[in-house]
Amino acid sequence: MKSNLLMNFTVDKENSTVNVKREFNASLANVWSAWTEAEILDQWWAPAPWKSRTKSMDFKEGGRRLYAMVGPEGEEHWALADFKSINPKSNFKYLDAFCDSEGNLNTEFPRSDWDVTFSENGNSTFVDIAIKHEKLSDLEMIIQMGFKEGFTIAMEGLDAIFAGKSK
Repeated sequence: MKSNLLMNFTVDKENSTVNVKREFNASLANVWSAWTEAEILDQWWAPAPWKSRTKSMDFKEGGRRLYAMVGPEGEEHWALADFKSINPKSNFKYLDAFCDSEGNLNTEFPRSDWDVTFSENGNSTFVDIAIKHEKLSDLEMIIQMGFKEGFTIAMEGLDAIFAGKSK
């Protein structure tokens, strides 16, 4: 089912940044929880048929989330989010990286700097995401790996969670 909710995906090559603005049909509190609680993140963070599985998460400044994207054949791609700042129900920032199952960084892949802002408007909550890369080639690599398609599918998975909650 195609979503009629706003999703703007723009690439700012000059600043090596991906900007995503996404609308959710849910309250600010529910959307914030979905982005910051491991048990909800694991239900949508990976694009289907992949699953997300959090090994550990400490959602606080200086904390981190260590998680795997688990494929249909059981293959695992590990990633790490290092939380830099948190303003409850309005914004959080983190550094994202690929790593191994123990959280050791995979330096073959670039880290990206995520800035995630939440705002409520009527019955909708908007999430504005700026994902900054050190250089344009890093950004282009992530796009070529299918980031836009994968992230779009993941957002639709989150829509389905909110649709289920409201029934």
